[in-house]
Amino acid sequence: MNQQVKAIPEGMHTVTPHLVCNGASDAIAFYTKAFEASEVARMPMPNGKLMHAMIRIGDSMVMLVDEMPEWKAMGPLTLTGTPVTLHLYVSDSDAVFRRAVDAGAKSIMPVEETFWGDRYGVLEDPWGHRWSVATHVRDMSPQEMQEAMQKSGMC
Repeated sequence: MNQQVKAIPEGMHTVTPHLVCNGASDAIAFYTKAFEASEVARMPMPNGKLMHAMIRIGDSMVMLVDEMPEWKAMGPLTLTGTPVTLHLYVSDSDAVFRRAVDAGAKSIMPVEETFWGDRYGVLEDPWGHRWSVATHVRDMSPQEMQEAMQKSGMC
């Protein structure tokens, strides 16, 4: 056994999203267009479905798998929704948001200035996964955010 094996592989982070998509190959193509993802790995099964795939978005990895109900692996469209939003920090949230919508994402909340200091918007991809896209534009203390939240009328 190799004593030099890293517990967390090179390039991985402690938390890594693992998305189930009904059509993971098409999802990879979408994420490449929308978020400038690069494909890192693809393991197709004999039937063409993806047993495992991995893409890189910015400095982060995202794993993907095709829907496989026999293994209880179902995506948001089959489950009729998702309670999870994947958050992307990018240098230009407006441009990334537009590119994702042009690639087929649905706008849930257009990009706007927020009380917490980000330009922020929310998308839903064609597989039902929600993505928030943000660019940090203003540093704020927790107290400043609390005051801005109260002024915003959100609470």
